[in-house]
Amino acid sequence: MRSHSYGDVLSRKRKRTVPEVEAEPGLVVEDPGSGFCGAVVRIEHGNVVLEDRHGAERVFPLSLAGFLLEGKPVTLVPVRRRETGPATSASGSVHAGPVRARTARDSRIWVEGTHDAELIERVWGHDLRVEGVVVEPLGGVDDLAADIANFGTGPGRRLGVLVDHLVDGSKESRIVDAIADENVLVTGHPYVDIWQAVKPEAVGIMAWPEVPRGVPWKDGVCQALGWGEPADGWRRVLASVSSFRDLETPLIGSVERLIDFVTEPDQDHA
Repeated sequence: MRSHSYGDVLSRKRKRTVPEVEAEPGLVVEDPGSGFCGAVVRIEHGNVVLEDRHGAERVFPLSLAGFLLEGKPVTLVPVRRRETGPATSASGSVHAGPVRARTARDSRIWVEGTHDAELIERVWGHDLRVEGVVVEPLGGVDDLAADIANFGTGPGRRLGVLVDHLVDGSKESRIVDAIADENVLVTGHPYVDIWQAVKPEAVGIMAWPEVPRGVPWKDGVCQALGWGEPADGWRRVLASVSSFRDLETPLIGSVERLIDFVTEPDQDHA
């Protein structure tokens, strides 16, 4: 009897508990039974939806123990609500709650492409709706001076422009240096593409890969990381961002300056 009891004690001691991990959007896990590997997209009806690098989605029971995270078994659980003070938006500002967006201002924020606009919406969308600020993609800044002239700036009609790869000696810096309008503020970040403004650890990589000269940056990144096409890669990058903490500081500062500029008091009534 003692031997049997002792054996039971050892058995219980050896039994491992599978750690619980919150199913944060962008978390990459694998279902060992099917071999399906994908990033968490959302939680719905007690299930977790995973999306693989080809954009295919599959649904698994959230309570299923044995997902693999970096090769180790885990149990996914819903993200726990954390209430440590006033609710904040993804940008870190105090959340105004379910308010109706104000009428759009005449002032605008311009960004280079749709990915820039989608990323800003993901983090600053609440703030922008409260302030009535519209973000518009330009499709590049080669014709920035002409675009500004066509827009027609003035008191109460300001422009904030976010420029990618705004570093000394770049083509972008020469374009920006030619702009002289007190109702226009141009800010930027040093990254080749807005993707790079997302912290590598947020996406689940050690660092953004080096892309050989002459290879389109997004194509080179997706090829190096096995992410499929750029559209697949962008879905993965965007899903990994839940707040400003997932972004690099130069981008955060640049966007905040633009929002402040186009929403300065009395701009609508100047």
